[in-house]
Amino acid sequence: MKTTFISKENNEVKFKMEFTKEEFNDAIVEAYKATKNQFVIDGFRRGKAPRSIIEKHYGEGVFFEDAINSMLDTGYPQAIKELELEVIDRPDMDFEEIAKDKDVVVNVTVAVYPVVEVKDYMGVEVEQPEFTADEADADKELESMRKRNARMIVAERAAEDGDTVILDYAGFVGDEQFEGGTAESQELKLGSGMFIPGFEEQLVGVKAGEKKDVKVTFPEEYHAENLAGKEAVFHCTVHEVKEEQLPELDDEFAKDVSEYDTLKELKDSIIERNEKMAADRSMNAGKDAVIKKVYELNKPEVPRVMVEDEMDRMMQEIDQELRYQGMNLQQYLGFIGQDYNAFREDARENATEKVGTRLVLMSIVDAENVEISEEELEAELKNLAEAYKSDVDKVKEMIGEDGMVYFKKDMQLKKVIDLLYDKARVKKVKPEEIKPEVTEVEK
Repeated sequence: MKTTFISKENNEVKFKMEFTKEEFNDAIVEAYKATKNQFVIDGFRRGKAPRSIIEKHYGEGVFFEDAINSMLDTGYPQAIKELELEVIDRPDMDFEEIAKDKDVVVNVTVAVYPVVEVKDYMGVEVEQPEFTADEADADKELESMRKRNARMIVAERAAEDGDTVILDYAGFVGDEQFEGGTAESQELKLGSGMFIPGFEEQLVGVKAGEKKDVKVTFPEEYHAENLAGKEAVFHCTVHEVKEEQLPELDDEFAKDVSEYDTLKELKDSIIERNEKMAADRSMNAGKDAVIKKVYELNKPEVPRVMVEDEMDRMMQEIDQELRYQGMNLQQYLGFIGQDYNAFREDARENATEKVGTRLVLMSIVDAENVEISEEELEAELKNLAEAYKSDVDKVKEMIGEDGMVYFKKDMQLKKVIDLLYDKARVKKVKPEEIKPEVTEVEK
Protein backbone atom coordinates (compact mmCIF):
# COMPACT_ATOMS: atom_id res chain seq x y z
CA MET A 1 0.00 0.00 0.00
CA LYS A 2 1.14 3.52 -0.84
CA THR A 3 0.09 6.52 1.25
CA THR A 4 0.15 10.06 -0.15
CA PHE A 5 -0.50 13.19 1.92
CA ILE A 6 -2.68 15.71 0.05
CA SER A 7 -3.53 18.62 2.34
CA LYS A 8 -4.34 19.88 5.82
CA GLU A 9 -6.80 22.71 6.41
CA ASN A 10 -7.80 23.72 9.94
CA ASN A 11 -8.19 20.34 11.66
CA GLU A 12 -9.06 18.34 8.53
CA VAL A 13 -6.53 16.20 6.66
CA LYS A 14 -6.84 14.66 3.22
CA PHE A 15 -4.68 11.80 2.01
CA LYS A 16 -4.76 8.95 -0.48
CA MET A 17 -4.28 5.21 0.03
CA GLU A 18 -3.41 3.06 -3.01
CA PHE A 19 -3.60 -0.72 -2.83
CA THR A 20 -2.02 -2.63 -5.69
CA LYS A 21 -4.09 -5.03 -7.78
CA GLU A 22 -2.02 -7.88 -6.29
CA GLU A 23 -2.95 -6.79 -2.76
CA PHE A 24 -6.60 -6.55 -3.82
CA ASN A 25 -6.59 -10.01 -5.41
CA ASP A 26 -4.91 -11.52 -2.32
CA ALA A 27 -7.61 -9.93 -0.15
CA ILE A 28 -10.31 -11.37 -2.43
CA VAL A 29 -8.82 -14.85 -2.01
CA GLU A 30 -8.82 -14.44 1.77
CA ALA A 31 -12.41 -13.16 1.70
CA TYR A 32 -13.45 -16.23 -0.32
CA LYS A 33 -11.77 -18.58 2.17
CA ALA A 34 -13.40 -16.82 5.12
CA THR A 35 -16.96 -16.73 3.72
CA LYS A 36 -17.30 -19.66 1.30
CA ASN A 37 -19.30 -21.67 3.85
CA GLN A 38 -22.05 -19.04 3.64
CA PHE A 39 -22.86 -19.87 -0.01
CA VAL A 40 -25.18 -22.65 -1.16
CA ILE A 41 -24.62 -23.68 -4.79
CA ASP A 42 -26.51 -26.54 -6.45
CA GLY A 43 -24.22 -29.49 -7.09
CA PHE A 44 -21.71 -28.54 -4.39
CA ARG A 45 -21.55 -29.28 -0.69
CA ARG A 46 -21.58 -26.17 1.54
CA GLY A 47 -18.14 -24.54 1.49
CA LYS A 48 -16.87 -26.63 -1.44
CA ALA A 49 -17.94 -24.45 -4.38
CA PRO A 50 -14.95 -22.93 -6.25
CA ARG A 51 -14.56 -19.17 -6.13
CA SER A 52 -15.16 -18.80 -9.85
CA ILE A 53 -18.52 -20.61 -9.56
CA ILE A 54 -19.63 -18.39 -6.64
CA GLU A 55 -18.57 -15.25 -8.55
CA LYS A 56 -20.43 -16.43 -11.65
CA HIS A 57 -23.53 -17.16 -9.60
CA TYR A 58 -23.53 -14.02 -7.39
CA GLY A 59 -21.53 -11.58 -9.48
CA GLU A 60 -17.85 -10.75 -9.89
CA GLY A 61 -17.89 -8.30 -6.98
CA VAL A 62 -19.36 -10.68 -4.42
CA PHE A 63 -16.13 -10.67 -2.36
CA PHE A 64 -15.13 -7.06 -3.01
CA GLU A 65 -16.65 -5.55 0.14
CA ASP A 66 -15.07 -8.07 2.51
CA ALA A 67 -11.73 -7.77 0.69
CA ILE A 68 -11.72 -3.96 0.87
CA ASN A 69 -12.74 -3.97 4.55
CA SER A 70 -9.88 -6.36 5.26
CA MET A 71 -7.38 -4.11 3.47
CA LEU A 72 -8.66 -1.03 5.29
CA ASP A 73 -8.51 -2.77 8.70
CA THR A 74 -4.72 -2.95 8.34
CA GLY A 75 -4.05 -0.21 5.79
CA TYR A 76 -5.84 2.71 7.46
CA PRO A 77 -4.06 2.42 10.86
CA GLN A 78 -0.78 1.99 8.96
CA ALA A 79 -1.45 5.20 6.99
CA ILE A 80 -2.37 7.13 10.17
CA LYS A 81 0.85 5.98 11.80
CA GLU A 82 2.95 6.75 8.71
CA LEU A 83 1.53 10.28 8.44
CA GLU A 84 1.75 10.76 12.23
CA LEU A 85 -1.88 11.84 12.51
CA GLU A 86 -3.92 11.95 15.72
CA VAL A 87 -7.45 11.49 14.41
CA ILE A 88 -10.51 12.43 16.46
CA ASP A 89 -13.35 11.07 14.30
CA ARG A 90 -14.22 8.40 11.81
CA PRO A 91 -12.87 9.06 8.30
CA ASP A 92 -14.85 9.79 5.15
CA MET A 93 -13.63 7.49 2.37
CA ASP A 94 -14.22 8.01 -1.33
CA PHE A 95 -13.31 5.05 -3.56
CA GLU A 96 -12.26 5.44 -7.16
CA GLU A 97 -13.17 2.68 -9.62
CA ILE A 98 -13.22 -0.75 -7.99
CA ALA A 99 -12.68 -3.59 -10.44
CA LYS A 100 -10.99 -6.96 -10.60
CA ASP A 101 -7.27 -6.83 -11.50
CA LYS A 102 -7.09 -3.09 -10.87
CA ASP A 103 -5.50 -1.01 -8.14
CA VAL A 104 -7.83 0.22 -5.40
CA VAL A 105 -7.51 3.96 -4.72
CA VAL A 106 -9.14 5.47 -1.62
CA ASN A 107 -9.36 9.23 -0.98
CA VAL A 108 -9.59 9.83 2.77
CA THR A 109 -10.77 12.92 4.67
CA VAL A 110 -10.48 12.82 8.44
CA ALA A 111 -10.66 15.25 11.38
CA VAL A 112 -7.45 15.43 13.40
CA TYR A 113 -6.50 16.83 16.77
CA PRO A 114 -6.80 20.59 16.31
CA VAL A 115 -4.08 23.09 17.12
CA VAL A 116 -5.49 26.42 18.32
CA GLU A 117 -3.83 29.81 18.20
CA VAL A 118 -2.73 30.54 21.75
CA LYS A 119 -1.77 33.84 23.35
CA ASP A 120 -0.99 35.48 26.70
CA TYR A 121 0.03 32.18 28.26
CA MET A 122 3.40 33.20 29.67
CA GLY A 123 3.59 35.14 32.94
CA VAL A 124 -0.04 34.81 34.04
CA GLU A 125 -0.83 36.05 37.53
CA VAL A 126 -2.40 33.58 39.98
CA GLU A 127 -2.83 33.02 43.70
CA GLN A 128 -1.37 29.90 45.25
CA PRO A 129 -2.57 28.60 48.62
CA GLU A 130 0.30 27.82 50.97
CA PHE A 131 -0.56 24.70 52.94
CA THR A 132 1.46 24.00 56.07
CA ALA A 133 2.27 21.11 58.37
CA ASP A 134 3.10 21.50 62.04
CA GLU A 135 3.98 19.45 65.09
CA ALA A 136 0.31 19.03 65.99
CA ASP A 137 -0.28 17.15 62.72
CA ALA A 138 2.55 14.77 63.60
CA ASP A 139 1.07 14.23 67.06
CA LYS A 140 -2.29 13.33 65.50
CA GLU A 141 -0.61 10.84 63.21
CA LEU A 142 1.27 9.26 66.10
CA GLU A 143 -2.00 8.92 67.98
CA SER A 144 -3.55 7.23 64.94
CA MET A 145 -0.60 4.84 64.85
CA ARG A 146 -1.21 4.05 68.53
CA LYS A 147 -4.84 3.22 67.81
CA ARG A 148 -3.92 1.03 64.85
CA ASN A 149 -1.58 -0.90 67.11
CA ALA A 150 -3.94 -1.12 70.08
CA ARG A 151 -4.92 -4.48 71.52
CA MET A 152 -8.26 -5.45 72.96
CA ILE A 153 -8.41 -6.55 76.59
CA VAL A 154 -11.35 -7.66 78.73
CA ALA A 155 -12.73 -4.79 80.84
CA GLU A 156 -14.01 -5.79 84.30
CA ARG A 157 -16.55 -2.96 84.37
CA ALA A 158 -19.68 -1.66 82.69
CA ALA A 159 -19.47 -0.89 78.97
CA GLU A 160 -18.53 2.64 77.96
CA ASP A 161 -18.78 4.50 74.67
CA GLY A 162 -15.91 3.27 72.46
CA ASP A 163 -15.78 -0.20 74.05
CA THR A 164 -16.44 -3.36 72.08
CA VAL A 165 -19.10 -5.74 73.39
CA ILE A 166 -19.64 -9.39 72.48
CA LEU A 167 -23.36 -10.12 72.56
CA ASP A 168 -26.26 -12.27 71.41
CA TYR A 169 -29.46 -10.57 70.30
CA ALA A 170 -32.88 -11.43 68.90
CA GLY A 171 -35.15 -8.80 67.36
CA PHE A 172 -38.95 -8.72 67.66
CA VAL A 173 -41.69 -6.54 66.23
CA GLY A 174 -44.53 -7.10 68.65
CA ASP A 175 -44.52 -10.78 69.48
CA GLU A 176 -43.07 -11.82 66.13
CA GLN A 177 -39.35 -12.42 65.69
CA PHE A 178 -38.22 -10.99 62.35
CA GLU A 179 -35.77 -12.47 59.87
CA GLY A 180 -32.22 -11.09 59.94
CA GLY A 181 -32.56 -9.72 63.46
CA THR A 182 -30.75 -12.50 65.29
CA ALA A 183 -27.05 -13.09 65.95
CA GLU A 184 -24.77 -14.88 68.39
CA SER A 185 -21.37 -13.71 69.68
CA GLN A 186 -21.66 -10.55 67.63
CA GLU A 187 -18.88 -7.95 68.02
CA LEU A 188 -20.13 -4.38 68.25
CA LYS A 189 -18.10 -1.25 68.93
CA LEU A 190 -20.27 1.18 70.83
CA GLY A 191 -20.43 4.54 69.12
CA SER A 192 -19.48 3.14 65.72
CA GLY A 193 -22.94 3.78 64.25
CA MET A 194 -23.01 0.30 62.69
CA PHE A 195 -26.41 -0.59 64.17
CA ILE A 196 -29.80 1.09 64.04
CA PRO A 197 -29.83 4.61 65.56
CA GLY A 198 -30.39 4.38 69.31
CA PHE A 199 -29.26 0.75 69.62
CA GLU A 200 -25.64 1.20 70.69
CA GLU A 201 -26.30 3.98 73.20
CA GLN A 202 -28.60 1.71 75.24
CA LEU A 203 -25.79 -0.81 75.80
CA VAL A 204 -23.62 1.76 77.58
CA GLY A 205 -23.58 0.79 81.28
CA VAL A 206 -24.24 -2.93 80.70
CA LYS A 207 -21.81 -5.43 82.25
CA ALA A 208 -20.69 -8.87 81.03
CA GLY A 209 -23.33 -11.50 81.86
CA GLU A 210 -26.20 -8.99 81.95
CA LYS A 211 -29.29 -8.96 79.75
CA LYS A 212 -30.77 -5.83 78.22
CA ASP A 213 -33.88 -5.13 76.14
CA VAL A 214 -32.98 -2.51 73.56
CA LYS A 215 -35.96 -0.64 72.11
CA VAL A 216 -35.57 1.11 68.78
CA THR A 217 -37.61 2.49 65.89
CA PHE A 218 -36.47 1.56 62.40
CA PRO A 219 -35.90 4.56 60.07
CA GLU A 220 -38.69 5.32 57.60
CA GLU A 221 -36.24 4.80 54.71
CA TYR A 222 -34.95 1.44 56.05
CA HIS A 223 -34.06 -0.95 53.21
CA ALA A 224 -36.36 -3.75 54.51
CA GLU A 225 -39.85 -2.43 53.78
CA ASN A 226 -41.49 -4.77 56.31
CA LEU A 227 -39.48 -3.07 59.10
CA ALA A 228 -39.35 0.55 57.89
CA GLY A 229 -40.77 2.94 60.50
CA LYS A 230 -41.69 0.16 62.94
CA GLU A 231 -40.87 -0.12 66.64
CA ALA A 232 -38.82 -3.15 67.66
CA VAL A 233 -37.18 -4.65 70.72
CA PHE A 234 -33.91 -6.58 70.75
CA HIS A 235 -33.40 -9.03 73.61
CA CYS A 236 -29.64 -8.78 74.21
CA THR A 237 -27.22 -10.79 76.31
CA VAL A 238 -23.76 -9.28 76.77
CA HIS A 239 -20.98 -11.87 77.16
CA GLU A 240 -17.89 -9.66 77.25
CA VAL A 241 -16.88 -6.03 77.42
CA LYS A 242 -13.53 -5.17 75.83
CA GLU A 243 -11.55 -1.98 75.76
CA GLU A 244 -8.64 -0.76 73.67
CA GLN A 245 -5.28 -0.77 75.37
CA LEU A 246 -3.04 1.72 73.62
CA PRO A 247 0.74 1.21 73.56
CA GLU A 248 2.95 3.78 75.24
CA LEU A 249 4.45 6.43 72.96
CA ASP A 250 8.11 5.70 73.58
CA ASP A 251 11.22 4.49 71.81
CA GLU A 252 10.06 0.87 71.95
CA PHE A 253 6.87 1.85 70.13
CA ALA A 254 8.93 3.60 67.42
CA LYS A 255 11.05 0.47 66.96
CA ASP A 256 7.95 -1.74 66.70
CA VAL A 257 6.13 0.33 64.07
CA SER A 258 8.96 1.83 62.00
CA GLU A 259 12.59 1.62 60.98
CA TYR A 260 13.55 4.27 63.54
CA ASP A 261 15.19 3.64 66.91
CA THR A 262 13.68 6.55 68.83
CA LEU A 263 10.32 8.27 69.05
CA LYS A 264 11.98 11.59 68.22
CA GLU A 265 13.40 10.21 64.97
CA LEU A 266 9.98 8.82 64.04
CA LYS A 267 8.23 12.10 64.81
CA ASP A 268 10.85 14.13 62.91
CA SER A 269 10.39 11.89 59.87
CA ILE A 270 6.61 12.41 60.01
CA ILE A 271 7.07 16.19 60.23
CA GLU A 272 9.52 16.15 57.31
CA ARG A 273 7.18 14.03 55.17
CA ASN A 274 4.15 16.18 56.04
CA GLU A 275 6.04 19.35 55.15
CA LYS A 276 6.97 17.90 51.76
CA MET A 277 3.37 16.81 51.17
CA ALA A 278 2.13 20.29 52.09
CA ALA A 279 4.68 21.90 49.75
CA ASP A 280 3.68 19.54 46.92
CA ARG A 281 0.00 20.24 47.57
CA SER A 282 0.65 23.99 47.40
CA MET A 283 2.63 23.70 44.18
CA ASN A 284 0.01 21.47 42.55
CA ALA A 285 -2.71 23.94 43.54
CA GLY A 286 -0.60 26.70 41.95
CA LYS A 287 -0.19 24.68 38.75
CA ASP A 288 -3.94 24.03 38.64
CA ALA A 289 -4.55 27.78 38.97
CA VAL A 290 -2.11 28.52 36.13
CA ILE A 291 -3.71 25.89 33.87
CA LYS A 292 -7.19 27.27 34.57
CA LYS A 293 -6.08 30.86 33.92
CA VAL A 294 -4.37 29.96 30.64
CA TYR A 295 -7.45 28.00 29.55
CA GLU A 296 -9.76 30.93 30.32
CA LEU A 297 -7.50 33.28 28.32
CA ASN A 298 -7.51 30.93 25.31
CA LYS A 299 -10.85 29.15 25.59
CA PRO A 300 -11.10 27.34 22.23
CA GLU A 301 -13.97 26.06 20.16
CA VAL A 302 -13.93 22.36 21.03
CA PRO A 303 -14.97 19.82 18.36
CA ARG A 304 -18.21 18.20 19.43
CA VAL A 305 -16.94 14.69 18.71
CA MET A 306 -14.10 15.18 21.20
CA VAL A 307 -16.53 16.30 23.89
CA GLU A 308 -18.79 13.32 23.22
CA ASP A 309 -15.82 10.94 23.42
CA GLU A 310 -14.72 12.52 26.71
CA MET A 311 -18.24 12.19 28.14
CA ASP A 312 -18.22 8.51 27.18
CA ARG A 313 -14.86 8.08 28.94
CA MET A 314 -16.19 9.81 32.04
CA MET A 315 -19.22 7.51 32.14
CA GLN A 316 -16.96 4.46 31.78
CA GLU A 317 -14.72 5.67 34.61
CA ILE A 318 -17.72 6.26 36.90
CA ASP A 319 -19.08 2.82 36.05
CA GLN A 320 -15.70 1.22 36.80
CA GLU A 321 -15.39 3.03 40.14
CA LEU A 322 -18.91 1.93 41.09
CA ARG A 323 -18.13 -1.69 40.18
CA TYR A 324 -15.24 -1.60 42.66
CA GLN A 325 -17.92 -0.73 45.26
CA GLY A 326 -20.20 -3.58 44.25
CA MET A 327 -22.64 -1.86 41.89
CA ASN A 328 -22.70 -0.47 38.36
CA LEU A 329 -23.78 2.84 36.83
CA GLN A 330 -27.29 1.67 35.92
CA GLN A 331 -27.91 0.48 39.48
CA TYR A 332 -26.58 3.75 40.86
CA LEU A 333 -28.81 5.79 38.55
CA GLY A 334 -31.79 3.71 39.67
CA PHE A 335 -30.84 4.39 43.29
CA ILE A 336 -30.68 8.18 42.81
CA GLY A 337 -33.63 8.18 40.40
CA GLN A 338 -31.87 9.79 37.43
CA ASP A 339 -32.00 9.04 33.71
CA TYR A 340 -28.72 7.99 32.03
CA ASN A 341 -28.94 10.59 29.27
CA ALA A 342 -29.59 13.39 31.77
CA PHE A 343 -26.74 12.18 33.99
CA ARG A 344 -24.41 12.06 31.00
CA GLU A 345 -25.49 15.51 29.84
CA ASP A 346 -24.62 16.92 33.26
CA ALA A 347 -21.00 16.03 32.47
CA ARG A 348 -20.88 18.08 29.24
CA GLU A 349 -19.51 21.29 30.75
CA ASN A 350 -16.78 19.45 32.65
CA ALA A 351 -15.91 17.36 29.59
CA THR A 352 -15.72 20.47 27.41
CA GLU A 353 -13.32 22.14 29.83
CA LYS A 354 -11.14 19.03 30.12
CA VAL A 355 -10.85 18.66 26.35
CA GLY A 356 -10.43 22.40 25.83
CA THR A 357 -7.66 22.55 28.43
CA ARG A 358 -5.77 19.73 26.75
CA LEU A 359 -6.20 21.45 23.36
CA VAL A 360 -4.73 24.66 24.72
CA LEU A 361 -1.82 22.93 26.45
CA MET A 362 -0.96 20.78 23.41
CA SER A 363 -1.10 23.90 21.26
CA ILE A 364 1.42 25.54 23.60
CA VAL A 365 3.56 22.40 23.29
CA ASP A 366 3.49 22.99 19.54
CA ALA A 367 4.09 26.75 19.82
CA GLU A 368 7.03 26.33 22.21
CA ASN A 369 8.39 23.28 20.36
CA VAL A 370 8.46 21.25 23.58
CA GLU A 371 10.24 17.95 22.94
CA ILE A 372 11.01 14.91 25.07
CA SER A 373 14.61 13.72 24.84
CA GLU A 374 15.55 10.06 24.97
CA GLU A 375 17.22 10.71 28.33
CA GLU A 376 13.99 12.21 29.73
CA LEU A 377 11.94 9.32 28.36
CA GLU A 378 14.23 6.70 29.84
CA ALA A 379 14.25 8.48 33.21
CA GLU A 380 10.43 8.58 33.29
CA LEU A 381 10.20 4.91 32.30
CA LYS A 382 12.70 4.06 35.05
CA ASN A 383 10.59 5.94 37.62
CA LEU A 384 7.50 4.06 36.45
CA ALA A 385 9.33 0.75 36.63
CA GLU A 386 10.42 1.48 40.21
CA ALA A 387 6.86 2.40 41.15
CA TYR A 388 5.57 -0.91 39.76
CA LYS A 389 8.58 -2.81 41.18
CA SER A 390 9.38 -3.97 37.66
CA ASP A 391 12.06 -3.33 35.04
CA VAL A 392 12.09 -0.83 32.18
CA ASP A 393 11.73 -3.44 29.41
CA LYS A 394 8.58 -4.86 30.99
CA VAL A 395 7.13 -1.35 31.39
CA LYS A 396 7.83 -0.63 27.71
CA GLU A 397 6.11 -3.88 26.79
CA MET A 398 3.14 -2.96 28.98
CA ILE A 399 2.80 0.48 27.37
CA GLY A 400 3.24 -0.88 23.84
CA GLU A 401 4.44 0.87 20.68
CA ASP A 402 1.17 2.71 20.09
CA GLY A 403 0.78 3.60 23.75
CA MET A 404 4.26 5.11 23.79
CA VAL A 405 3.02 7.91 21.50
CA TYR A 406 0.46 8.97 24.11
CA PHE A 407 2.94 8.39 26.92
CA LYS A 408 5.27 10.94 25.32
CA LYS A 409 2.40 13.38 24.79
CA ASP A 410 1.56 13.19 28.48
CA MET A 411 5.19 13.90 29.27
CA GLN A 412 5.05 16.93 26.95
CA LEU A 413 1.97 18.16 28.80
CA LYS A 414 3.72 17.87 32.17
CA LYS A 415 6.76 19.65 30.77
CA VAL A 416 4.73 22.55 29.37
CA ILE A 417 2.77 22.87 32.64
CA ASP A 418 6.07 23.15 34.53
CA LEU A 419 7.18 25.80 32.02
CA LEU A 420 3.97 27.82 32.45
CA TYR A 421 4.22 27.57 36.24
CA ASP A 422 7.87 28.65 36.28
CA LYS A 423 7.04 31.71 34.17
CA ALA A 424 3.85 32.60 36.08
CA ARG A 425 3.62 35.41 38.61
CA VAL A 426 2.57 33.39 41.64
CA LYS A 427 1.26 35.18 44.72
CA LYS A 428 1.41 32.92 47.77
CA VAL A 429 -1.51 33.36 50.15
CA LYS A 430 -3.20 31.55 53.01
CA PRO A 431 -5.83 29.06 51.77
CA GLU A 432 -8.66 30.96 53.49
CA GLU A 433 -7.68 34.16 51.65
CA ILE A 434 -8.42 32.76 48.20
CA LYS A 435 -11.75 34.04 46.98
CA PRO A 436 -13.94 31.70 44.92
CA GLU A 437 -14.37 32.73 41.30
CA VAL A 438 -17.62 34.53 40.54
CA THR A 439 -19.52 33.27 37.50
CA GLU A 440 -21.37 35.50 35.06
CA VAL A 441 -24.70 34.29 36.49
CA GLU A 442 -23.67 35.23 40.03
CA LYS A 443 -22.60 38.69 38.85
